[in-house]
Amino acid sequence: MTSYLLRSGIFLESLTRWRRLAAAFAAGAISALGFAPVDAFALFLLGMTVLVILLDGANASAHPKRNAAFTGWAFGFGQFVVGMHWIFYPFLVDPVAHAWQIPFVALLFPGGLALFPMLASLLASFWWKPGASRIFALATSYAGAEWLRGHILTGLPWNLPAYSWGLSLEILQSASLVGAYGLSFLTLLFGASLAELFSRPARLRLPVAMAATFLLIWIGGAVRLNHTPTMMVSGVQLRIVQPNIPQDEKYHHDLVQRNWRRLIDLSEKKSGASPTIIIWPEAAPPVLLQLSPEARAEVADLTGAKRVLMTGNQRMALDSAQHRLFFNSLYIFGDHGRLLATYDKFHLVPFGEYLPFEPLLRELGITKLVGFPGSFAAGDGPHTFPLPQAPSVGPLICYEILFPSAVIGEERPGWLVNVTDDSWFGPWAGPEQHLFAARVRAIEEGLPVVRAANTGISAVIDPLGRVLVSLGLDRTGAIDFGLPRALAMPGYALYGDAAFLLLLAAGAGLSWWLARK
Repeated sequence: MTSYLLRSGIFLESLTRWRRLAAAFAAGAISALGFAPVDAFALFLLGMTVLVILLDGANASAHPKRNAAFTGWAFGFGQFVVGMHWIFYPFLVDPVAHAWQIPFVALLFPGGLALFPMLASLLASFWWKPGASRIFALATSYAGAEWLRGHILTGLPWNLPAYSWGLSLEILQSASLVGAYGLSFLTLLFGASLAELFSRPARLRLPVAMAATFLLIWIGGAVRLNHTPTMMVSGVQLRIVQPNIPQDEKYHHDLVQRNWRRLIDLSEKKSGASPTIIIWPEAAPPVLLQLSPEARAEVADLTGAKRVLMTGNQRMALDSAQHRLFFNSLYIFGDHGRLLATYDKFHLVPFGEYLPFEPLLRELGITKLVGFPGSFAAGDGPHTFPLPQAPSVGPLICYEILFPSAVIGEERPGWLVNVTDDSWFGPWAGPEQHLFAARVRAIEEGLPVVRAANTGISAVIDPLGRVLVSLGLDRTGAIDFGLPRALAMPGYALYGDAAFLLLLAAGAGLSWWLARK
């Protein structure tokens, strides 16, 4: 076995130029299988192992910085091409208008995201030394680059390395202390450390230490799960409506009445307990509620004297110059349809809800995917809203659930509601990955997450990330379930990314110390 590992390491390290880039692309593609829905965490770790060995060869070449940077880019390109292949689906909703953009998206989207692994590999090459020093250098720079990916240009923290632990809810419990970025650092360090097994001679100390670390993390998570039962809020009964309306049928003129009746009928179904809170998905009504008194009258009948209805809907407003603004919003209606609160999405999707450099791109024929005039306006951040006879709620629309430490408003709510329309994300991987991010937010914040998705996956998630009930993809129906009770604030909810920053500092310090030693 040792001889086989040694020969494999020598082969990968000796690759040059295009062969090295092809191997890096393949390693990145394999690492993407660690994410949902495959959840093969061992393949993510293997991909990181191969990346270290390829960077060994790159940093021993005639142009180490350049070769290391391109090796990191090829690895990232392979990972994002496979892991986020669903990004093509939104362009097929209206193929006449947008399908021509797919070849550009196929290159520019994963290619742009791959700049972050490229940056990580380039930075690590500046203090790349044989031995464990290079392992800590790459893990530190890569984890830092992942944090940047989640923040630069509004950020896209999709498929963070921490999300490769989908098969182990026990390990994911560590996110309650160090968050998704902290667990990502430890995961990267674990995968990179395995490259020591391919060295000449094999070095066991760091791989064994990391394996022991994750064993302890798993034990701690198992204890937490076993000793923290799900407690329910008394007197609150949810009904989560999943209308399952394809994106290209949502606003079709001939189908507006059908789509509206489906929402009402699913909300009024007689089976199950009578709900106190009804939740519809993002942009669920096929009309603007503020401009449809008939629809508002039916909302009043639906809520009656004691119910609450939460629904996503577009909202129109006028600015000081009397120009129309559109918001992607969530309404909270109380008794007899009384409007209790309005929440406007603040984290908008580039090219989906707004168009960067809009005048220039429109001249090139590029338009945003959501078919409303102009770009959506952004809200003013996450908020917490009180509810009658229920804990206060923090609404999040669509991919706002992705962002660690950016989901809580001015006050901590008793639960989070995430309304979304994952029909944009395709029929398989995208919705699964989106749901998984919601589970990690629940763990980080110690809050239950209730998810209403147009075409699925709708779910109730407890504060430890356990999916208590769900309605799968492309199914029409409603979930009747209670509301889990929030936990006391975990460490991550109190201190945010402080633990992650300490881990980065420790990784950089150890890399420097080991290099000098």
